[in-house]
Amino acid sequence: MTVNSGSAGWYLRRLSRMGPREVGGRVGDAVRRRRWRSARPVAPSVTGARFTAVLPAGAVAAVPPDAAKRLVAEADRLMAGRAEFFGVLRDDLADPDWWHDPKTGRRAPEGYAFDVPYRDEDVTGDIKQIWEPSRHQYLTVLAAAYAVTGDERYAERVAGHLRSWWASNPPLRGVHWVSGIELGIRLLSWVWVRRLLDGWPGAAALFEDNPVALKQIWHHQRWLAAFPSRGSSANNHVVAETAGQFAAACAFGWFPSSARWRDDALRSLERQLRANTFLSGLNRELATEYHGLVLELGLAAVAEADAAGVAVPPTVRLVLLRMTDALAAVVDDRLRPPRQGDADDGHGLVVDGAGTDRWASLLATGDAVFGSLPWWPAVTGTDVRTPLLAALIRPYAKEGTGQAVSRPASRPAHFSDAGLTVLRGPAGIWCRCDGGPHGFLSIAAHAHADALSVEVRHDGVDVLADPGTFCYHGQPAWRRYFRSTLGHNTLELDGADQSVSGGPFLWTRHARSRVLSVDVSDEGVSRWCAEHDGYGPSVHRRRVELTAASREVRVVDEVRGPRRAVRLSYHLGPAVAADLVDDRAVLTWTRDGEERSAVLDLPGELSWRAHRGETNPPLGWYSPGFGRKEPATTLVGTGFTDGAREFTTVLGFRGR
Repeated sequence: MTVNSGSAGWYLRRLSRMGPREVGGRVGDAVRRRRWRSARPVAPSVTGARFTAVLPAGAVAAVPPDAAKRLVAEADRLMAGRAEFFGVLRDDLADPDWWHDPKTGRRAPEGYAFDVPYRDEDVTGDIKQIWEPSRHQYLTVLAAAYAVTGDERYAERVAGHLRSWWASNPPLRGVHWVSGIELGIRLLSWVWVRRLLDGWPGAAALFEDNPVALKQIWHHQRWLAAFPSRGSSANNHVVAETAGQFAAACAFGWFPSSARWRDDALRSLERQLRANTFLSGLNRELATEYHGLVLELGLAAVAEADAAGVAVPPTVRLVLLRMTDALAAVVDDRLRPPRQGDADDGHGLVVDGAGTDRWASLLATGDAVFGSLPWWPAVTGTDVRTPLLAALIRPYAKEGTGQAVSRPASRPAHFSDAGLTVLRGPAGIWCRCDGGPHGFLSIAAHAHADALSVEVRHDGVDVLADPGTFCYHGQPAWRRYFRSTLGHNTLELDGADQSVSGGPFLWTRHARSRVLSVDVSDEGVSRWCAEHDGYGPSVHRRRVELTAASREVRVVDEVRGPRRAVRLSYHLGPAVAADLVDDRAVLTWTRDGEERSAVLDLPGELSWRAHRGETNPPLGWYSPGFGRKEPATTLVGTGFTDGAREFTTVLGFRGR
């Protein structure tokens, strides 16, 4: 089914969320695209290029043996042509067709890049399936395997695939020249491929002595300089664009425009990192996986700056420091962060094998670069990326930065600017409460209609779960469900979302939330209260209380206003079974071979029903990663409210 994001109505809604400056910039982009169709930019000739941004001696030797073992195992799977992208298993990566979508069987049309209807799955296929291999992050894995083992088979496979991609995707032809985030991440991958292949005799012939490679690198950077993400679209995409542009201009600084591209990209990167990040350190998109993506991109950019001896504004490191401290603050006992907002499994730099914990890796890098704080959670896992980045990035020191750096003396529980609060109890009880903004910028592209939602875990297991994202393009019914109010642990009125959607990445009206009170000073009882105006003239207010002694989470929903139909949803994690009788559900699951249980006492004023794996319409699903979903139990209570009414839910954990 086609995503209807090219209709006249969608364009009008999208235009309504833009300011005059953004409209003017997009008009200029359209003129430039038309001009490039008939008079495409010509890359300058380059001679005498040399690659000097190499890893310091001893960096590869510092990779822990178990991390190296996982890396090599992953590289061997790739050598056999096997990989998985967004739930689709592939066995064709030994000789890939760069324009083929194995999910739908379609092949993207050829032609001038800006004519390709990449959002139309009926024509192009699933664009994420086509784009992902061409980020070339699987090639950075193969290149890292060469660096660790010295086995030239990995280097030769990388070279073959790069030459194939460059031949199949000349500048401005086809879907791989449409989206700036793809070009930015691809450039970053090429920088690391060249760095990791530095000991291979064919590295220079593949890159700096190869006219085709030089032409590709130049055109990627010229494209990014011409078509930056603008205004209401300046979210994580623009960070990826500027990070990739900056990395390439530092490491591949072989062109007449390289110094200008580098300086412009660094200015933009500094500005966009600040714009995309709250002062508390949380990402303004309020989508946790994009917090990880932006942090990875920022760290990779700083690594290039330090490798090239380019001075970075102190605010860049300060933002990354705050992001790292914020991540350390919000993860649960198993180092899992909140499942909030959109998530598409996007990474900035991949050099690790399967089974490597992304969040532990980021915290390990943060420890190496910034130094951990006493309250940080312990990180026991290992990875390849941390010693490589740490070898390039100079250790952070606030002295001489001109910045007043004040890091949290204890673990923060409430992030007032982001409206995110984490209540913690004994035995790994973790409860996230959402009272923050609907999303970032006027379109809030990656937001969900989840105001006042709660997420509860026990020892890292999702008990009351955020269902996730599942898809972006091509399946509008599923896209609507996974970002709907019904699809979150909150309350819905009259069958409508709290915020109004204008398309798969567009919200035309945003519910406004405000946190009324937070009290985490008492070790025995933690409290949170917030409300939102998404259902005007009615107001939804929610209070959450976590009591340590009874190991109990109490949720009280108050609705003030005229008579409205109510649906209150609680989504259970996929590991949790539920036995629902009337308004009580007994929950059971297994953790580390041990049976666990809890009792969920639901509001008796509502009529309760369990849903699981329903498709018409979707209800009762959990998405563990982009492109993947599995049935999970959702408990939905229905009824009415009139005047001022309260609905009380109590989740009590048993045993350990």
